[in-house]
Amino acid sequence: MIEVKNVSKTMKGHPVLQDVSCNFEPGTVYGIYGRNGSGKTMLMRCILGLIFSDSGTINVDGKIIGQDIDFPVNVGAIIENPSFFSYATGYENLKLLADIRKVISEEAIRTAIRRVGLDDTDKRAVSKYSLGMKQRLGIAQAIMESPDILVLDEPTNALDEEGINLFYDMIQKEKARGALVIMASHNKDDIETLADVKIKMSDGRITEVSTTHSNQMGEEV
Repeated sequence: MIEVKNVSKTMKGHPVLQDVSCNFEPGTVYGIYGRNGSGKTMLMRCILGLIFSDSGTINVDGKIIGQDIDFPVNVGAIIENPSFFSYATGYENLKLLADIRKVISEEAIRTAIRRVGLDDTDKRAVSKYSLGMKQRLGIAQAIMESPDILVLDEPTNALDEEGINLFYDMIQKEKARGALVIMASHNKDDIETLADVKIKMSDGRITEVSTTHSNQMGEEV
């Protein structure tokens, strides 16, 4: 569970998050939407520990980001454009990442690559990949260790119809196994199709919350 409580952040004198509070529960997909600069990506960065808030707390499974831990331990993420070693193959890139924690097998890496519709035996360097292929590889690295938490910023960017369908199916399966999924997207279909809870942001604030079933945000909707 993630508890965001009264989080604010100012950058270069401009408030990018203003007194944001919300809870995120396992086995649920949260869709965050809003205009550019509304605070979506900044909130996700704070949850991931990539940047610390000026005030308020973010509690992940009982541990506060920036105090008890620097970042969530079991998390997969895409923030903005995925970056890889351009000279290496897709598999080699994910193997290098997997070697950091050493919690999954080589076959698990290959399975993740195949789940996003890529060829795990492709010998091409990532520099030869299209934008859509790089995005698919980014999704594969996010899911390959079966994390408890997925934080995905514009995950369908540059994906074709097949890639989007594979992604939608994958998120439903991640949710079914109990993962907590936080997704920000400008694509209305992403939010409408996948999100159990929809969160609208504007000017660094949460301005609207709606849910398709039981209220999981502790607010009237």
